[in-house]
Amino acid sequence: MLLVSIAPPDFDVELDLAYAGPGNFTAQPIYTRSACFLHPNGAKRLARAIEFAGRLGLRFRLFDGFRPTEAQWRLWDHTPDPDYIADPRRGSPHSRGVAIDLTLIDGDGTALDMGTPFDALTPESHHGSPEVPLAAQRNRHLLLGLMSAAGWDFYMNEWWHYQLFRPRSYPELSDEAAETHLMV
Repeated sequence: MLLVSIAPPDFDVELDLAYAGPGNFTAQPIYTRSACFLHPNGAKRLARAIEFAGRLGLRFRLFDGFRPTEAQWRLWDHTPDPDYIADPRRGSPHSRGVAIDLTLIDGDGTALDMGTPFDALTPESHHGSPEVPLAAQRNRHLLLGLMSAAGWDFYMNEWWHYQLFRPRSYPELSDEAAETHLMV
């Protein structure tokens, strides 16, 4: 099974892949190159979400997609907190190519306010948190609605994380097995 490359022009998204540089909670690059991949089923659902967002004059900014098992271990070794980082011994939906981290942007490329930045590993990042401004709560609900309508499930502790239902039905993949060359 080959993963699908998620990039323009095939997908009308903006890429801001946090783990390809130091702009993530580890403050270190995890990947050696900037690329985003998804399982074909995830790519189809993302295309639907892109269509739905486009009808509202919105687009998606992607922070992460497929995450090789080696990368999941690096994140876990840095912050072994199962509330925010999947224990690699149990597996991560990202390591199966069936999870995406994203936000919404407007027509000018400005990110909608979600109340916390991506990768803020705090209770304020939880869906439904009353600790963020009302406008951010609305934006989170808009993102949740678009992604849910396109067939995605969500993770309660991270407003940016969406995954396919039954993620454990997909195999975990290393960088070599996925042939993504993210960790080279």
